[in-house]
Amino acid sequence: MASWAALSPSIVEYFEGEDFYRCGYCKNESGSRSNGMWAHSLTAQDYQDLIDRGWRRSGKYVYKPVMNQTCCPQYTIRCHPLQFQPSKSHKKVLKKMLKFLTKGEIAKGNDEPMDSLVEDAVAGDFALINKLDVQCDLTTLSDDLRKSLESEETRKGKGSQKEAPQQFVLAPQREEGPCSGASSQLTEVHTVPKPGKGADLSKPPCRKAKEIRKERKRLKLVQQSPTGSLQGPQGQGQAPSSFPPKAKCNQPKSLEELMFGPLPEDAAHKLEFTRFLCSSPLEVEKPPDGPECGYGSFHQQYWLDGKIIAVGVIDILPSCVSSVYLYYDPDYSFLSLGVYSALREIAFTKQLHEGTPQLSYYYMGFYIHSCSKMRYKGQYRPSDLLCPETYVWVPIGQCLPSLDNSKYCRLNPDPAAVDEDRSQEPGRVQVFHKKAIMPYSIYKKQRKDPSEDAAVLQYASLVGQSCAERMLLFRN
Repeated sequence: MASWAALSPSIVEYFEGEDFYRCGYCKNESGSRSNGMWAHSLTAQDYQDLIDRGWRRSGKYVYKPVMNQTCCPQYTIRCHPLQFQPSKSHKKVLKKMLKFLTKGEIAKGNDEPMDSLVEDAVAGDFALINKLDVQCDLTTLSDDLRKSLESEETRKGKGSQKEAPQQFVLAPQREEGPCSGASSQLTEVHTVPKPGKGADLSKPPCRKAKEIRKERKRLKLVQQSPTGSLQGPQGQGQAPSSFPPKAKCNQPKSLEELMFGPLPEDAAHKLEFTRFLCSSPLEVEKPPDGPECGYGSFHQQYWLDGKIIAVGVIDILPSCVSSVYLYYDPDYSFLSLGVYSALREIAFTKQLHEGTPQLSYYYMGFYIHSCSKMRYKGQYRPSDLLCPETYVWVPIGQCLPSLDNSKYCRLNPDPAAVDEDRSQEPGRVQVFHKKAIMPYSIYKKQRKDPSEDAAVLQYASLVGQSCAERMLLFRN
Protein backbone atom coordinates (compact mmCIF):
# COMPACT_ATOMS: atom_id res chain seq x y z
CA MET A 1 0.00 0.00 0.00
CA ALA A 2 1.38 3.40 -0.98
CA SER A 3 0.72 6.82 0.42
CA TRP A 4 -1.16 9.34 -1.72
CA ALA A 5 1.30 12.09 -0.78
CA ALA A 6 4.17 10.18 -2.42
CA LEU A 7 2.63 10.08 -5.91
CA SER A 8 0.94 12.37 -8.40
CA PRO A 9 -0.83 9.99 -10.78
CA SER A 10 -4.04 10.22 -12.77
CA ILE A 11 -7.23 9.93 -10.72
CA VAL A 12 -10.44 8.88 -12.47
CA GLU A 13 -13.96 8.05 -11.36
CA TYR A 14 -15.55 5.46 -13.64
CA PHE A 15 -19.33 5.33 -14.22
CA GLU A 16 -20.52 1.77 -14.57
CA GLY A 17 -22.66 0.75 -17.50
CA GLU A 18 -23.44 2.66 -20.68
CA ASP A 19 -25.10 6.00 -21.21
CA PHE A 20 -27.64 6.84 -23.91
CA TYR A 21 -28.13 10.36 -25.23
CA ARG A 22 -29.23 12.29 -28.31
CA CYS A 23 -26.98 11.92 -31.33
CA GLY A 24 -25.88 15.24 -32.81
CA TYR A 25 -25.27 13.64 -36.20
CA CYS A 26 -28.29 11.50 -37.12
CA LYS A 27 -30.66 13.18 -34.58
CA ASN A 28 -31.59 9.85 -32.98
CA GLU A 29 -32.97 10.83 -29.56
CA SER A 30 -31.26 7.98 -27.68
CA GLY A 31 -29.07 6.29 -30.27
CA SER A 32 -25.67 7.56 -29.17
CA ARG A 33 -24.09 5.21 -26.65
CA SER A 34 -20.85 5.53 -24.71
CA ASN A 35 -18.91 4.65 -21.57
CA GLY A 36 -17.51 7.44 -19.47
CA MET A 37 -15.48 8.54 -16.48
CA TRP A 38 -14.67 11.77 -14.70
CA ALA A 39 -10.98 12.68 -14.75
CA HIS A 40 -10.02 14.52 -11.58
CA SER A 41 -6.48 14.61 -13.03
CA LEU A 42 -4.66 13.01 -15.96
CA THR A 43 -1.02 12.67 -16.88
CA ALA A 44 -0.13 13.39 -20.49
CA GLN A 45 0.99 9.80 -21.09
CA ASP A 46 -2.18 8.31 -19.63
CA TYR A 47 -4.37 10.48 -21.84
CA GLN A 48 -2.18 9.63 -24.83
CA ASP A 49 -2.79 5.93 -24.15
CA LEU A 50 -6.51 6.51 -23.60
CA ILE A 51 -7.10 8.26 -26.92
CA ASP A 52 -5.09 5.47 -28.54
CA ARG A 53 -7.88 3.20 -27.30
CA GLY A 54 -10.71 5.34 -28.66
CA TRP A 55 -11.34 7.67 -25.70
CA ARG A 56 -11.54 11.45 -25.89
CA ARG A 57 -12.27 14.21 -23.44
CA SER A 58 -14.88 16.95 -23.30
CA GLY A 59 -13.76 19.14 -20.45
CA LYS A 60 -12.91 16.75 -17.63
CA TYR A 61 -15.38 14.13 -18.78
CA VAL A 62 -13.65 11.37 -20.75
CA TYR A 63 -15.81 9.10 -22.87
CA LYS A 64 -15.51 6.20 -25.30
CA PRO A 65 -18.28 5.38 -27.81
CA VAL A 66 -19.65 1.84 -27.73
CA MET A 67 -18.66 1.34 -31.33
CA ASN A 68 -20.65 -1.77 -32.22
CA GLN A 69 -23.88 -0.39 -30.70
CA THR A 70 -23.91 3.39 -31.13
CA CYS A 71 -25.95 4.80 -34.01
CA CYS A 72 -23.03 6.69 -35.59
CA PRO A 73 -19.71 4.89 -34.95
CA GLN A 74 -16.91 7.38 -34.29
CA TYR A 75 -13.45 6.25 -35.35
CA THR A 76 -10.41 8.00 -33.88
CA ILE A 77 -8.45 9.62 -36.73
CA ARG A 78 -4.89 10.89 -36.88
CA CYS A 79 -3.00 12.72 -39.61
CA HIS A 80 0.70 12.42 -40.51
CA PRO A 81 1.89 16.07 -40.58
CA LEU A 82 5.39 15.19 -41.79
CA GLN A 83 4.01 13.77 -45.04
CA PHE A 84 0.95 16.02 -45.28
CA GLN A 85 0.39 17.96 -48.50
CA PRO A 86 -2.52 20.43 -48.61
CA SER A 87 -5.25 19.52 -51.07
CA LYS A 88 -6.71 21.86 -53.66
CA SER A 89 -9.51 22.86 -51.27
CA HIS A 90 -6.99 23.46 -48.44
CA LYS A 91 -4.93 25.72 -50.71
CA LYS A 92 -8.09 27.61 -51.60
CA VAL A 93 -8.66 28.40 -47.91
CA LEU A 94 -5.04 29.51 -47.44
CA LYS A 95 -5.16 31.74 -50.51
CA LYS A 96 -8.46 33.21 -49.33
CA MET A 97 -6.85 34.10 -46.00
CA LEU A 98 -3.80 35.55 -47.79
CA LYS A 99 -5.97 37.76 -50.03
CA PHE A 100 -7.90 38.99 -47.01
CA LEU A 101 -4.73 39.83 -45.09
CA THR A 102 -2.89 41.48 -47.96
CA LYS A 103 -5.68 43.24 -49.84
CA GLY A 104 -8.69 43.05 -47.53
CA GLU A 105 -10.64 41.01 -50.10
CA ILE A 106 -13.64 39.13 -48.71
CA ALA A 107 -14.52 35.92 -50.53
CA LYS A 108 -18.15 35.17 -51.26
CA GLY A 109 -19.81 32.13 -49.70
CA ASN A 110 -18.86 30.09 -46.66
CA ASP A 111 -16.71 26.99 -46.99
CA GLU A 112 -16.83 26.02 -43.32
CA PRO A 113 -17.52 22.25 -43.43
CA MET A 114 -18.88 21.85 -39.92
CA ASP A 115 -21.14 24.88 -39.66
CA SER A 116 -24.41 23.01 -40.24
CA LEU A 117 -23.62 20.57 -37.45
CA VAL A 118 -22.12 22.86 -34.84
CA GLU A 119 -25.07 23.26 -32.50
CA ASP A 120 -26.34 19.67 -32.68
CA ALA A 121 -22.94 18.02 -32.32
CA VAL A 122 -21.92 20.15 -29.36
CA ALA A 123 -25.36 19.71 -27.81
CA GLY A 124 -24.73 15.97 -27.90
CA ASP A 125 -21.60 16.34 -25.78
CA PHE A 126 -23.32 18.58 -23.26
CA ALA A 127 -26.42 16.38 -23.09
CA LEU A 128 -24.24 13.45 -22.16
CA ILE A 129 -22.30 15.33 -19.49
CA ASN A 130 -25.35 16.99 -17.96
CA LYS A 131 -26.88 13.57 -17.23
CA LEU A 132 -24.11 12.89 -14.77
CA ASP A 133 -24.57 13.62 -11.08
CA VAL A 134 -21.23 15.39 -10.87
CA GLN A 135 -19.87 18.92 -10.99
CA CYS A 136 -19.22 19.74 -14.67
CA ASP A 137 -16.64 22.49 -15.07
CA LEU A 138 -16.74 22.99 -18.82
CA THR A 139 -17.67 26.57 -18.00
CA THR A 140 -14.23 27.12 -16.52
CA LEU A 141 -12.91 26.98 -20.06
CA SER A 142 -14.65 30.26 -20.80
CA ASP A 143 -13.66 31.63 -17.40
CA ASP A 144 -10.04 30.75 -18.04
CA LEU A 145 -10.22 32.27 -21.49
CA ARG A 146 -11.69 35.46 -20.04
CA LYS A 147 -8.85 35.67 -17.50
CA SER A 148 -6.23 35.15 -20.19
CA LEU A 149 -7.83 37.84 -22.33
CA GLU A 150 -7.89 40.26 -19.42
CA SER A 151 -4.22 39.51 -18.80
CA GLU A 152 -3.44 40.16 -22.45
CA GLU A 153 -5.42 43.40 -22.42
CA THR A 154 -3.56 44.62 -19.35
CA ARG A 155 -0.23 43.76 -20.95
CA LYS A 156 -1.08 45.56 -24.18
CA GLY A 157 -2.93 48.41 -22.45
CA LYS A 158 -5.94 48.17 -24.73
CA GLY A 159 -8.68 48.11 -22.12
CA SER A 160 -11.76 46.05 -22.93
CA GLN A 161 -11.95 46.44 -26.70
CA LYS A 162 -11.92 42.72 -27.41
CA GLU A 163 -15.12 40.75 -27.78
CA ALA A 164 -16.25 38.49 -24.98
CA PRO A 165 -15.70 34.80 -25.63
CA GLN A 166 -19.37 34.08 -24.95
CA GLN A 167 -20.22 35.65 -28.33
CA PHE A 168 -18.19 33.03 -30.17
CA VAL A 169 -19.51 29.98 -31.96
CA LEU A 170 -18.28 26.66 -30.57
CA ALA A 171 -17.39 24.27 -33.36
CA PRO A 172 -16.67 20.56 -32.81
CA GLN A 173 -13.07 20.24 -33.88
CA ARG A 174 -10.92 17.55 -35.31
CA GLU A 175 -9.35 15.73 -32.37
CA GLU A 176 -7.18 12.99 -31.90
CA GLY A 177 -2.65 7.47 -31.78
CA PRO A 178 -0.03 5.85 -30.43
CA CYS A 179 2.85 5.81 -32.16
CA SER A 180 3.34 2.08 -32.06
CA GLY A 181 5.96 0.33 -34.12
CA ALA A 182 3.34 -1.59 -36.06
CA SER A 183 1.67 1.58 -37.28
CA SER A 184 4.84 2.82 -38.98
CA GLN A 185 4.82 -0.18 -41.29
CA LEU A 186 1.43 0.73 -42.75
CA THR A 187 1.42 2.80 -45.93
CA GLU A 188 -1.28 4.81 -47.62
CA VAL A 189 -2.79 3.07 -50.66
CA HIS A 190 -3.92 5.41 -53.43
CA THR A 191 -6.72 4.10 -55.62
CA VAL A 192 -7.97 5.52 -58.90
CA PRO A 193 -11.14 7.48 -58.09
CA LYS A 194 -14.41 7.21 -59.95
CA PRO A 195 -15.01 9.81 -62.70
CA GLY A 196 -15.70 13.17 -61.15
CA LYS A 197 -14.58 12.06 -57.69
CA GLY A 198 -11.15 13.63 -57.50
CA ALA A 199 -7.65 13.62 -58.99
CA ASP A 200 -5.93 10.37 -60.04
CA LEU A 201 -2.84 10.36 -57.81
CA SER A 202 -1.18 7.68 -59.97
CA LYS A 203 -0.78 10.22 -62.80
CA PRO A 204 1.46 13.32 -62.97
CA PRO A 205 -0.08 16.60 -61.81
CA CYS A 206 -1.95 18.66 -64.38
CA ARG A 207 -0.12 21.56 -66.00
CA LYS A 208 -1.50 24.78 -67.38
CA ALA A 209 -1.92 24.98 -71.16
CA LYS A 210 0.22 28.14 -71.21
CA GLU A 211 3.14 26.31 -69.61
CA ILE A 212 2.84 23.41 -72.03
CA ARG A 213 2.86 25.82 -75.03
CA LYS A 214 6.01 27.53 -73.69
CA GLU A 215 7.70 24.18 -73.23
CA ARG A 216 6.85 23.09 -76.79
CA LYS A 217 8.24 26.35 -78.13
CA ARG A 218 11.51 25.82 -76.27
CA LEU A 219 11.83 22.27 -77.58
CA LYS A 220 11.17 23.46 -81.13
CA LEU A 221 13.90 26.11 -80.86
CA VAL A 222 16.33 23.50 -79.52
CA GLN A 223 15.59 21.17 -82.43
CA GLN A 224 16.14 23.98 -84.96
CA SER A 225 19.49 24.97 -83.44
CA PRO A 226 22.58 23.24 -84.98
CA THR A 227 24.26 23.07 -81.58
CA GLY A 228 21.23 21.63 -79.83
CA SER A 229 20.88 24.61 -77.50
CA LEU A 230 18.91 27.82 -77.47
CA GLN A 231 20.48 30.90 -79.02
CA GLY A 232 20.24 34.48 -77.86
CA PRO A 233 19.46 35.89 -74.41
CA GLN A 234 16.74 33.34 -73.78
CA GLY A 235 19.10 30.41 -74.06
CA GLN A 236 22.45 31.71 -72.80
CA GLY A 237 24.03 29.33 -70.34
CA GLN A 238 21.04 26.96 -70.44
CA ALA A 239 21.04 23.27 -71.26
CA PRO A 240 18.35 21.77 -73.54
CA SER A 241 15.09 21.58 -71.62
CA SER A 242 12.69 18.65 -71.29
CA PHE A 243 9.42 18.05 -69.46
CA PRO A 244 10.82 16.44 -66.27
CA PRO A 245 13.05 19.43 -65.34
CA LYS A 246 10.12 21.76 -66.04
CA ALA A 247 7.91 19.71 -63.75
CA LYS A 248 10.58 19.89 -61.04
CA CYS A 249 10.30 23.66 -61.04
CA ASN A 250 6.54 23.27 -60.77
CA GLN A 251 6.54 21.26 -57.53
CA PRO A 252 3.60 22.07 -55.25
CA LYS A 253 4.32 24.45 -52.41
CA SER A 254 4.56 23.05 -48.91
CA LEU A 255 2.10 23.96 -46.17
CA GLU A 256 4.70 26.20 -44.56
CA GLU A 257 5.33 28.10 -47.81
CA LEU A 258 1.62 28.70 -48.27
CA MET A 259 0.90 29.65 -44.67
CA PHE A 260 3.99 31.47 -43.40
CA GLY A 261 5.02 33.45 -46.48
CA PRO A 262 5.93 37.10 -45.80
CA LEU A 263 3.21 39.72 -46.15
CA PRO A 264 3.79 43.10 -47.81
CA GLU A 265 4.47 46.07 -45.56
CA ASP A 266 1.18 47.67 -46.60
CA ALA A 267 -0.91 44.56 -45.84
CA ALA A 268 -4.54 45.39 -45.07
CA HIS A 269 -4.71 43.15 -41.97
CA LYS A 270 -2.41 41.55 -39.43
CA LEU A 271 -3.03 38.08 -37.99
CA GLU A 272 -1.25 37.09 -34.76
CA PHE A 273 -1.22 33.99 -32.57
CA THR A 274 -0.74 33.54 -28.84
CA ARG A 275 -1.00 30.54 -26.53
CA PHE A 276 -2.35 30.25 -22.99
CA LEU A 277 -2.88 27.31 -20.67
CA CYS A 278 -6.53 26.39 -20.18
CA SER A 279 -8.61 24.45 -17.68
CA SER A 280 -8.27 20.71 -18.21
CA PRO A 281 -7.75 17.46 -16.31
CA LEU A 282 -4.29 17.28 -17.88
CA GLU A 283 -1.48 18.17 -15.53
CA VAL A 284 1.14 20.57 -16.93
CA GLU A 285 4.36 18.65 -17.50
CA LYS A 286 7.73 19.89 -18.74
CA PRO A 287 10.05 16.88 -19.11
CA PRO A 288 13.57 17.53 -20.44
CA ASP A 289 12.88 15.61 -23.65
CA GLY A 290 9.50 17.27 -24.26
CA PRO A 291 8.55 20.44 -26.18
CA GLU A 292 9.57 23.81 -24.77
CA CYS A 293 5.95 24.68 -23.97
CA GLY A 294 5.51 21.37 -22.14
CA TYR A 295 2.61 18.92 -22.24
CA GLY A 296 -0.90 19.96 -21.30
CA SER A 297 -3.95 21.81 -22.62
CA PHE A 298 -3.61 25.15 -24.39
CA HIS A 299 -5.66 27.91 -25.98
CA GLN A 300 -4.35 29.05 -29.36
CA GLN A 301 -5.72 32.55 -29.83
CA TYR A 302 -6.17 34.11 -33.27
CA TRP A 303 -5.87 37.92 -33.14
CA LEU A 304 -6.83 39.99 -36.17
CA ASP A 305 -5.75 43.65 -35.99
CA GLY A 306 -5.78 43.47 -32.18
CA LYS A 307 -9.20 41.76 -32.01
CA ILE A 308 -9.61 38.10 -31.07
CA ILE A 309 -11.57 36.19 -33.73
CA ALA A 310 -11.00 32.53 -32.79
CA VAL A 311 -9.65 30.29 -30.06
CA GLY A 312 -8.49 26.74 -30.69
CA VAL A 313 -8.29 24.33 -27.75
CA ILE A 314 -5.54 21.73 -28.15
CA ASP A 315 -3.84 19.09 -26.01
CA ILE A 316 -0.10 18.62 -26.45
CA LEU A 317 0.77 15.02 -25.62
CA PRO A 318 3.90 12.83 -25.84
CA SER A 319 3.11 11.61 -29.37
CA CYS A 320 0.73 14.17 -30.80
CA VAL A 321 -1.12 17.43 -30.87
CA SER A 322 -4.77 16.60 -30.21
CA SER A 323 -7.40 19.07 -31.37
CA VAL A 324 -10.37 19.55 -29.04
CA TYR A 325 -12.58 22.51 -30.00
CA LEU A 326 -12.56 25.73 -31.94
CA TYR A 327 -14.38 28.87 -30.79
CA TYR A 328 -14.73 31.48 -33.53
CA ASP A 329 -16.44 34.78 -34.20
CA PRO A 330 -19.26 34.04 -36.71
CA ASP A 331 -18.58 37.38 -38.41
CA TYR A 332 -15.39 35.81 -39.79
CA SER A 333 -16.83 32.50 -40.93
CA PHE A 334 -16.09 33.57 -44.53
CA LEU A 335 -12.43 32.81 -43.77
CA SER A 336 -13.20 29.10 -43.17
CA LEU A 337 -11.53 29.28 -39.78
CA GLY A 338 -12.21 25.62 -39.02
CA VAL A 339 -10.12 24.49 -41.99
CA TYR A 340 -7.53 27.22 -41.50
CA SER A 341 -7.02 26.39 -37.83
CA ALA A 342 -6.62 22.68 -38.65
CA LEU A 343 -3.91 23.49 -41.19
CA ARG A 344 -2.28 25.83 -38.69
CA GLU A 345 -2.28 23.08 -36.05
CA ILE A 346 -0.74 20.61 -38.52
CA ALA A 347 2.04 23.10 -39.18
CA PHE A 348 2.43 23.62 -35.43
CA THR A 349 2.80 19.86 -34.92
CA LYS A 350 5.63 19.83 -37.47
CA GLN A 351 7.34 22.63 -35.56
CA LEU A 352 7.08 20.72 -32.28
CA HIS A 353 8.43 17.59 -33.97
CA GLU A 354 11.68 19.36 -34.80
CA GLY A 355 12.58 19.56 -31.10
CA THR A 356 10.60 16.53 -29.92
CA PRO A 357 10.97 13.77 -32.56
CA GLN A 358 8.47 11.40 -30.90
CA LEU A 359 5.73 14.02 -31.25
CA SER A 360 4.76 13.43 -34.86
CA TYR A 361 0.96 13.07 -35.21
CA TYR A 362 -2.05 15.35 -35.35
CA TYR A 363 -5.26 13.91 -33.88
CA MET A 364 -8.52 15.27 -35.28
CA GLY A 365 -10.96 13.58 -32.94
CA PHE A 366 -13.51 11.26 -34.51
CA TYR A 367 -14.13 10.39 -38.16
CA ILE A 368 -17.80 9.56 -38.75
CA HIS A 369 -18.21 7.85 -42.12
CA SER A 370 -21.94 7.28 -41.68
CA CYS A 371 -22.45 11.07 -41.58
CA SER A 372 -21.53 12.52 -44.97
CA LYS A 373 -20.98 16.02 -43.54
CA MET A 374 -18.37 14.69 -41.11
CA ARG A 375 -16.24 12.94 -43.72
CA TYR A 376 -14.20 16.08 -44.36
CA LYS A 377 -11.60 14.94 -41.83
CA GLY A 378 -10.63 12.19 -44.26
CA GLN A 379 -9.33 14.88 -46.63
CA TYR A 380 -6.32 15.50 -44.37
CA ARG A 381 -3.97 12.83 -45.69
CA PRO A 382 -2.06 10.69 -45.13
CA SER A 383 -4.19 9.68 -42.17
CA ASP A 384 -5.13 6.55 -40.22
CA LEU A 385 -8.21 5.25 -38.44
CA LEU A 386 -8.05 3.32 -35.18
CA CYS A 387 -9.34 -0.26 -35.25
CA PRO A 388 -12.03 -0.44 -32.53
CA GLU A 389 -11.16 -4.04 -31.62
CA THR A 390 -7.37 -4.35 -31.79
CA TYR A 391 -6.41 -0.65 -31.41
CA VAL A 392 -3.90 -0.57 -34.25
CA TRP A 393 -3.80 2.12 -36.90
CA VAL A 394 -4.94 1.39 -40.45
CA PRO A 395 -4.50 3.80 -43.41
CA ILE A 396 -7.83 5.41 -44.15
CA GLY A 397 -7.67 4.40 -47.82
CA GLN A 398 -7.82 0.76 -46.77
CA CYS A 399 -10.79 1.39 -44.45
CA LEU A 400 -13.18 3.26 -46.74
CA PRO A 401 -14.41 0.28 -48.85
CA SER A 402 -15.42 -1.58 -45.68
CA LEU A 403 -17.07 1.50 -44.16
CA ASP A 404 -19.06 2.00 -47.36
CA ASN A 405 -20.64 -1.41 -46.73
CA SER A 406 -21.11 -1.25 -42.97
CA LYS A 407 -21.20 1.53 -40.36
CA TYR A 408 -19.26 -0.57 -37.86
CA CYS A 409 -16.14 -2.44 -38.99
CA ARG A 410 -13.17 -4.18 -37.46
CA LEU A 411 -10.60 -2.26 -39.47
CA ASN A 412 -7.57 -4.46 -38.78
CA PRO A 413 -7.14 -6.70 -41.86
CA ASP A 414 -5.46 -9.42 -39.77
CA PRO A 415 -8.25 -11.72 -38.50
CA ALA A 416 -5.92 -13.28 -35.93
CA ALA A 417 -4.86 -10.00 -34.34
CA VAL A 418 -5.95 -9.24 -30.78
CA ASP A 419 -5.82 -6.27 -28.43
CA GLU A 420 -2.22 -6.49 -27.17
CA ASP A 421 -2.97 -4.33 -24.12
CA ARG A 422 -6.20 -6.09 -23.14
CA SER A 423 -6.87 -6.49 -19.45
CA GLN A 424 -5.65 -9.87 -18.25
CA GLU A 425 -5.05 -9.18 -14.56
CA PRO A 426 -7.90 -7.04 -13.15
CA GLY A 427 -6.56 -7.63 -9.65
CA ARG A 428 -3.67 -5.29 -10.54
CA VAL A 429 -6.01 -2.35 -11.20
CA GLN A 430 -4.86 0.50 -8.94
CA VAL A 431 -7.52 1.79 -6.55
CA PHE A 432 -7.53 5.05 -4.59
CA HIS A 433 -9.55 4.57 -1.40
CA LYS A 434 -9.46 6.62 1.80
CA LYS A 435 -6.25 8.44 0.78
CA ALA A 436 -4.46 5.15 0.17
CA ILE A 437 -3.40 3.42 -3.05
CA MET A 438 -3.71 -0.34 -3.39
CA PRO A 439 -4.30 -3.04 -6.03
CA TYR A 440 -7.92 -4.01 -6.53
CA SER A 441 -7.14 -7.51 -5.24
CA ILE A 442 -6.26 -6.00 -1.83
CA TYR A 443 -9.16 -3.56 -1.87
CA LYS A 444 -11.57 -6.38 -2.68
CA LYS A 445 -10.45 -8.42 0.32
CA GLN A 446 -10.90 -5.46 2.63
CA ARG A 447 -14.37 -4.62 1.35
CA LYS A 448 -15.58 -8.22 0.96
CA ASP A 449 -18.24 -6.99 -1.44
CA PRO A 450 -18.40 -8.57 -4.93
CA SER A 451 -20.85 -5.95 -6.22
CA GLU A 452 -18.03 -3.78 -7.58
CA ASP A 453 -16.43 -6.54 -9.65
CA ALA A 454 -18.47 -5.88 -12.78
CA ALA A 455 -17.65 -2.16 -12.86
CA VAL A 456 -13.93 -2.73 -12.27
CA LEU A 457 -13.74 -5.45 -14.92
CA GLN A 458 -15.51 -3.23 -17.44
CA TYR A 459 -13.24 -0.29 -16.60
CA ALA A 460 -10.08 -2.40 -16.96
CA SER A 461 -11.17 -3.81 -20.31
CA LEU A 462 -11.86 -0.32 -21.70
CA VAL A 463 -8.72 1.51 -20.50
CA GLY A 464 -6.35 -1.42 -21.05
CA GLN A 465 -3.93 -3.12 -18.68
CA SER A 466 -1.23 -0.41 -18.85
CA CYS A 467 -3.52 2.46 -17.84
CA ALA A 468 -5.35 0.29 -15.30
CA GLU A 469 -2.05 -0.27 -13.47
CA ARG A 470 -1.00 3.41 -13.60
CA MET A 471 -4.18 5.40 -13.13
CA LEU A 472 -5.97 5.46 -9.79
CA LEU A 473 -9.59 4.33 -9.82
CA PHE A 474 -11.35 6.38 -7.17
CA ARG A 475 -13.65 4.34 -4.94
CA ASN A 476 -15.82 5.69 -2.10
